Amino acid sequence: MRAPGVLRARKTLAAYARPAVAVDLVILTLLEGALNVLLVRRGEPPFEGKLALPGGFLRVEDGIEDQGEDLDEAAARELEEETGLGVGDVLLEQFATFGRPGRDPRMRVISVAYYALVRSDLAPRVRAGGDAAEACWKPVAELREGALAFDHEDILRVALERMRDKLDTSSLAFSLVPETFSIPELRAVYSAVKGEPQDPGNFRRKVTRLIEDGVLEKAPGVRRTASKPAALYQFRAHLPSPSGRGTG
Repeated sequence: MRAPGVLRARKTLAAYARPAVAVDLVILTLLEGALNVLLVRRGEPPFEGKLALPGGFLRVEDGIEDQGEDLDEAAARELEEETGLGVGDVLLEQFATFGRPGRDPRMRVISVAYYALVRSDLAPRVRAGGDAAEACWKPVAELREGALAFDHEDILRVALERMRDKLDTSSLAFSLVPETFSIPELRAVYSAVKGEPQDPGNFRRKVTRLIEDGVLEKAPGVRRTASKPAALYQFRAHLPSPSGRGTG
């Protein structure tokens, strides 16, 4: 039997407003050297027909013992429902919360945002799901102002800021390259995320330091290119991602 004190405390909380809680996903990949974000075209109001980030509402139960799902569970569920990808396929990491009044015309909604980084070879597996009419990859640099529903432009902007802050101090970039990759392929990730070209000579020295520090190692085989074969590298198996593989 539930203690009387807990029941009384629950009654006092009933007087407080309970806004809806959602999770929004900034799903990114590198296609033809450009950073692309996955967008869905909304199939129902509000903003029906407009592009938006994938996401959905946290499932909340009304009981004391069963209060619903965890935020990371909700993000993983939405990732699977909206794209067909699982947490084992991507780096999924929470980065910010958005709760400005009026951000959703239906009611007060607080959204916890995650970015999901997808290797380019997995991008073709993405499919539309949930209430989305379609899903498509769009180059981040080509999105015009006002293109996205809700405050999703702000969410995308903050996601990119967080990623740029962490790029040089974590293994975040490794989630955007194939399992084995050439130096130019890794440099393309840094250039795309930072939004500016990376000098080839300086970047090669960065890779040399990563090898010396035991972060990178040579991989078997070469990548055939138009000029000459490129050596392949891989991240050492023991290296953790920014928050571990999966949700953070």
